[in-house]
This record gives sequence, structure tokens and C-alpha cells, in this order.
Amino acid sequence: MSKTVVIDPVTRIEGHAKISIYLDDAGEVSDARFHVVEFRGFEKFCEGRPMFEMAGITARICGICPVSHLLASAKTGDKIQAVRIPPAGEKLRRLMNLAQITQSHALSFFHLSSPDFLLGWDSDPASRNVFGLIAADPDLARGGIRLRQFGQQIIELLGAKKIHPAWAVPGGVRFPLSEEGRSWIRDRLPESRATLDNAMSLFKRLLDRFATEVEVFGKFPSLFMGLVGKDGVWEHYGGHIRFKDSEGNIVADGLSEDDYRDFLGEAVEPWSYLKFPYYKPLGYPNGIYRVGPLARVNICDRMGTSAADVELQEFRQRAGGMATSSFYYHYARLVEILAALEYIEQLVEDPDIVSKRTRADAGINCLEGIGVSEAPRGTLFHHYQVDENGLIKKVNLIIATGQNNLAMNQTVAQIAKHYIHGNQIPEGMLNRVEAGIRAFDPCLSCSTHAFGQMPLHVQLINSSNQILDEVWRD
Repeated sequence: MSKTVVIDPVTRIEGHAKISIYLDDAGEVSDARFHVVEFRGFEKFCEGRPMFEMAGITARICGICPVSHLLASAKTGDKIQAVRIPPAGEKLRRLMNLAQITQSHALSFFHLSSPDFLLGWDSDPASRNVFGLIAADPDLARGGIRLRQFGQQIIELLGAKKIHPAWAVPGGVRFPLSEEGRSWIRDRLPESRATLDNAMSLFKRLLDRFATEVEVFGKFPSLFMGLVGKDGVWEHYGGHIRFKDSEGNIVADGLSEDDYRDFLGEAVEPWSYLKFPYYKPLGYPNGIYRVGPLARVNICDRMGTSAADVELQEFRQRAGGMATSSFYYHYARLVEILAALEYIEQLVEDPDIVSKRTRADAGINCLEGIGVSEAPRGTLFHHYQVDENGLIKKVNLIIATGQNNLAMNQTVAQIAKHYIHGNQIPEGMLNRVEAGIRAFDPCLSCSTHAFGQMPLHVQLINSSNQILDEVWRD
């Protein structure tokens, strides 16, 4: 008798989703699906708005990563104005993006995933959260909170607000960093670095205990996509697009965001509001690829900073070359935070970040623009078409979480097939399925624009639509 297990919503992610696990007559998992049950309307209701408002509007897609949309939108505006922004403008944008990567990765690692690592997959769900982590390891929890605060404070120092700063605009940024802000960043860098070093050492010690999770939490061949800079250095703001396969071979390189429609397709399925992007030359669904921290550290040749380059080599040694397990997303986030802190340390000494020449002024010189930037969760595309007055005619947003959609579905199926057998569904098993999704740190607010909250509702249903078991999690 076939059955269906429904996890609705998935917990400790940003936004709301549902997982359905389908069991066959023998009680074995036959399939699994990751449903995104929210609807996004941003692309449609932006139509008719002035292009100059788009950075502020699209930043409202999400309160977790507004900086990512702010920068991608501003870069799209640069294209429509056909301007080259001043060096100070680019460096300041880079500084804010590094702060965004730091705070977002800290949130994912310390607040959302560390409870699983440190408290146990089968621990009481009532305490398997950041509050339980504070009780179990107050120093680590406090350090994680402070590290996230460091990134958020840099965003506020630059843009006057931690969330939705009206700062990056077409042509550059509104104003530079103050000398007081510069001093604050200098003073807080050592503490942030110490917190990161502690977390890195802890996670590497824990990796030996997670050999099973490394093998089954989304370990499969796929392509990896992201931005790289000159000579293949790790990149988060500029550069060009590169694809690598699971063997480390470069599949495509030197690609421009302007041509994304030539190599990226977007499929839809009736059971999810989230699109399914794929690599066009391989078709759907064979063109599965992953983006985000795991992809970025896989496709680059080096991180470009001394300590992060050393960690990248160890990362690759532990992974056996290309890291194909989605569990390594957690490890990659720590490597990226380290690189971000080192780059912040360099930028804070650059005289351009206090220069007042931060913006190039221009009007509407092109009727179409495509901007790309690396959000914490992966490559983010903004594509605008405007009329002669700069009013938006059409918008397409390709969000990082959506680009991981095929990989998240495959991860859920792999975990479910390994852990779920028969009619008994222990809570810890469900948590492992959810943890496979948390490895990607999906931001469903970005990919669909969330509204409201839902409790966790799990049902075990047979082929006659009878509820065999039911669990509610408030």
C-alpha cells in the first residue's frame, strides 16, 4: 500500500516550503518533492515603475538579503545608463556585499544549522534551535551573534540602515564610508576573525562524525556555476560566469550575464511556484547545476587571500577534489566568511572608500540591461526592459534559490531513501530531510516573496487517502 509523508512547512529556513515523501507498497521511498508553496509577484508589479526606483523596490523582496537585490539592481541600472561607475563606487559596493556575505553566512551556520551539528539530529526539537545552542555553548552562540552583527553594522555604516538601505543606485552609491565607520570596522575585525577561526576548527573536528551525512546529504554529480575574476580568482561582484562539472572540468567559461538566455533555461512544474533553471546545452532536467558557496569555491582557482587560500586547499583535500556533497555547503560558507573578512581588511585601508567621487550621473541611454552579482546563496540576475522615459516594461529575476531547485529536490530524495523505511517516521529522520534543504540555506522570501507563517504538519497517507499518522509541530 503506497503512502505519502508530508512535511509542511520545512523549519529553520527563510520562508516556507513543504516536502512530500512518497512511499511504495513495501514502505520504501519511491520519490520526494520539495514544494515552494508561496507565490512571488515582484516581476509583474514592477512594471510601470521608473527604473531608478528598482534598487529600492527589489530590495524589499527579502529582509534577509536585501543588499543582494540592491546591488544586482544597481548594476542593471548601470547598464541602462551606459555608465562606468567611479572606482570608489565599485569598492564601496564590494565592501557592502562582503558584509552581506558575512552576516548571511553567519546566520545560516550559527543560528539555523549549528543546532543540528552540536545538539544532535535526534535531539528534542523544542531545544534544537538557537536558544538550545545558547544553553549548550554560550561562547559559540555569542560569537555567532556578534559575527552576524559585524556584517550588519558595516551595512548600516555604509547605507544608514541594516535592512533595505537606499544607498546603491544606478551609477554608483550615494555616499562613502565615514572615517568613524572605518575605525569601527578596524576595531571589530580581530574579534570577528577569532570567531570564524573557532567555528572553522570546530566544524572540521565534527566532519569526521558526519561521514554518513556527507555521503547522503545531496552527494551527486552536477554542474556548478558562479562568477570568477581575473585568472579564476574567487569573485562575488564582478568578473564573468563559469561552469564546471563534478570532475573539475571547465564546461563553459568567460560567459557574460548579457547572454544568460543562451545558456540558462527556466522550466516550471505544476507542484511548485519556484521555477527550475537548468543549463540549456544539456536540457531539462539533465542540465542540473548548483550555485552558492559550494559552487563558488568549486569553480574558482584560488580565493585570492592568504588564509582563505590555505583553507581552500584543505577543503579540497577533505572533499577529494571537487566537493559534490551538498553537506559541504556549510564548510564552504566558513571558507567564504574567512575570505570576506580578509577582503574587508584590505578594503578598509583603501583611500577610495572615503572618497566623495562615488557616482556617475546619466540618463536613459539603453532600453535593456542585465545585471549579475553573487548573493550569499548564489548567482543573482536582474533583467530589465524600459521605455524611452525609463519606465519598466518587463522584469525577469533569476534567484539563487531557484537555481538550486533541481539539486534541492534530488537532495531530499537521496536523504529520504537512505533514512526512511516502513511506517515508522521518527522525528529525527524528518529533521535530516529538512537539514538537507537547510544545507542550501534557501531564501524562499527571495524566490517567491513570503507572507505569513505556518506550523509544521506531517501526515502519513496511504493510497486510499487515509491518514495513518499525523504530527503537528507548533
